[in-house]
This record gives sequence, C-alpha cells and structure tokens, in this order.
Amino acid sequence: MGKALRGSVAVAALTCLASTAYAADKVVIVTSFPEDMTSVIEKAFEAAHPEYDLEVLNKSTSSGVKYIKEIASNNTADMFWASAPDAFEVLKKEGLLLKAGLSTEGIPDQIGSYPINDPDGFYYGFAASGYGIMWNTRYMEANGLEPAREWADLEKPEYFGHVGMSSPSRSGTTHLTVETVLQGEGWDQGWADWKWMAGNFASVTERSFGVPDGVNTGNFGMGIVIDFFAFSSRASGFPVDFAYPTVTALVPANIGIVANPANEAGAKAFVSFLLSEPGQETLFDPAIMRLPVNPSTYAKAPEGLPNPFTDNSIGAAVKFDVDKSGARYYVVSSLFDVMVTYRLDDLRAAVRAVQLAEEKHAGSDNAEAKALIAEARKLIEAMPITEEQSLDPAFAGAFTKVRKEQGDEIGQRQAELEQQWDAMVVANYAKARELAEKAAGM
Repeated sequence: MGKALRGSVAVAALTCLASTAYAADKVVIVTSFPEDMTSVIEKAFEAAHPEYDLEVLNKSTSSGVKYIKEIASNNTADMFWASAPDAFEVLKKEGLLLKAGLSTEGIPDQIGSYPINDPDGFYYGFAASGYGIMWNTRYMEANGLEPAREWADLEKPEYFGHVGMSSPSRSGTTHLTVETVLQGEGWDQGWADWKWMAGNFASVTERSFGVPDGVNTGNFGMGIVIDFFAFSSRASGFPVDFAYPTVTALVPANIGIVANPANEAGAKAFVSFLLSEPGQETLFDPAIMRLPVNPSTYAKAPEGLPNPFTDNSIGAAVKFDVDKSGARYYVVSSLFDVMVTYRLDDLRAAVRAVQLAEEKHAGSDNAEAKALIAEARKLIEAMPITEEQSLDPAFAGAFTKVRKEQGDEIGQRQAELEQQWDAMVVANYAKARELAEKAAGM
C-alpha cells in the first residue's frame, strides 16, 4: 500500500473514531407539547449538554399514555412530558414511571393549594398552568360583543356560534379544564354548565392548539384554552387577550422519566436542566410563555405575564383533586364525547331553541310557556350517570380508552354504556327542542 493511500486510510479511521467518540447519546421524549415550544427547549438543552441529542415524539396526551404502555416491555423512550397530572397518575399507578430522586432546590412544595411535584417522587412540575377564556379583540369589537370572563358568561345567547373548544378525549389540557369545572361547580351543575356553553360552540377542534389558532385567525371569537396558548399568541402579536374565571385551577404541567428508560442518564440530565434556572427561563420565550415553578425566575419575566406566587387570586377557588380526576379520567372523556362532541348539532339545536324561547317570553307571564322551557332545560341538563358511579372502580373500570373518532373500536362494556347514554341524550335533546319551539310559538 502506498504512503498516500495509507495516510488516507489513517485519516479516515481517525475521523470515524472521532465522530464515534463525540456522537451524542439519543434521549427520547414523548410529549403532547407543540413543536414551537419543544424546539426552543430542545435547542437550549443541547447547547448546555452537547453530549445528548433530544428526540421528540409528538403525541396527544391520551395517545402518549397509550404509547408508553405499549412499549413498556421493550422500552425505547425515556420521558413523558405533558400538562395533565391525571395522565401521570395513570402511568404512576401502573408502575410505568421511575422514581428519579432529582433535586428540586428553589422550587416550593406547592403552588396555590396544589403540590408542584408528585409527593411520591415519580414526576415533577416544571410550569404552572391555569385554564380560562381567550378572545380576539378585533373579532369581538366587529361583532359588538363584550369578552366573557366567567364560565357562566359563555352560556349567554349572544355568544351562540362564537366559541371554540377541543375535546377532553383529544387533549389532556382540555380534560383538566372540564374536570376543573366539575370539581369547582359540582358534578350536576358542572355538566349543566358544559352543555350550555357547548350549545354556543362554533366547533370542537381536533387538537387543543386548534382553539388558539381559531381565535388568532378569527374563525371564532372566543376559545376555552390553557393560559399559555393565549400568552404566547399575544406575545407573537395577535390581537388577543385572556381571563382566568373565578372557578379555575392552577396546576403544574409535568415531566416524568419512564420506568426502565433507554437512556436514564440522559433523561435525568434533561429533567434537571428543565428545573434549573436556565431551563425555567426558556419558558419566557414568546413561543412558550408558560409560568415557571421557580419563583426567582420571575425577576426576568416579560411584561404582562402573571406571577402566581404573588397573585393569590389565580386558582384559589378550586382545590383540584388529582386522584378523583384520575379515577374517572376515561369516564369523563366518554361522557363529554357522547353528550357534546358526537351530538354537537343536536345539542346546539336544543340550546338555541331554548335561547329563542326565553327571549320570546323574557317579559311574559305565560306560565305554560315558562313551564315548557323549564322542562326543556331539565332534559338538556339530565345526566346518564351520577358522580358516585363515575368514581366507582367497578363502573369506571369498564372505560379503558378514549376514541379519536366516533367509529374507533372500544371494549364491549364501554360501547354498551355509551350506546345507552347516546340514546338518552338524543331523545332528550330532541324533546327539549320540541318543547322550546312549542313555547316560542305561544
């Protein structure tokens, strides 16, 4: 072999060894967060830890939980990263999270009345999140509407067709919003509120970020969202604003290392970075705009971002029970889809008929018409199950998955119960519409 050739081979070999020596270790994270958010944090983490290469698998919260379960026997992921603490409780109870024992120095035990980190050490809060109402200021002005600031405001007839929301079966953050109202108002009143609000929906979007997109573009005027969607849209220049209703919860968005991770050291490095001050400061990026869990970080917060450690009004009215939420996670999602998502047209028609009948008889003393309207309201608000049933393990155990589409396959018992509910709500909405229209015609 000639000297030139031997030299080329040697250089190639050294190059290969060098690239192997400095190849970054892959760390895989399963998350429901959009790329706008994850890419900022990914870049900051890899700059701080060039020895690791973060790979992001984007899935909805429910799909992410299902995926972690499916790969548990031959794990290829390292972390789960999402907003919904009840989803982490599901994974924790099934032994699918690692007790990592990482430092949380500088982070308080609680935010409001809610623990920031899992008391048992299986997952960590990295940002605080509240739930509320986002609106497009130009849209509202063009339509002569005042923004809604309380959940009950969204039930007003002037908002018919102006509101957007996603389904709790498609979004963990929406699930938390639904559960927050149920816990804050009580089971029966909470579901009644959701039905009357849903009667004003323009649409139920496929994913949670479809709601802020709809508000940003003016497809509808108001949206039910997690707070950071509104804050990041506003920081990006959209003409939007946001309000926390009195009945809301302030809970942490979380990250956990899955049991038997493929790269435990890399996973611990990422979680530790996310909880550090540099990691917390990435949350102020205009594409993210989430509330850090480290109070000292707020010294660098952009103008207009609330500080939940100094503003005690945010989330004070609801002490969110994550155990209750986790126990009926699938039941609540199924109920919402059966009563709202899959029967939205029927519900809207019934609600609109009641709104028009009430408008017609606002100053009337027609007792018969008012009795018909009252009966129509009862039919719309009627629930197929009680709260006690929703929390009964024997009953809730029949609900084992959420559906992305109405035709998705589910367990036989779950399917039977959903069919019973569907028959009830279809009949009730139709009868409610009939009674309300009869009253309006009087």
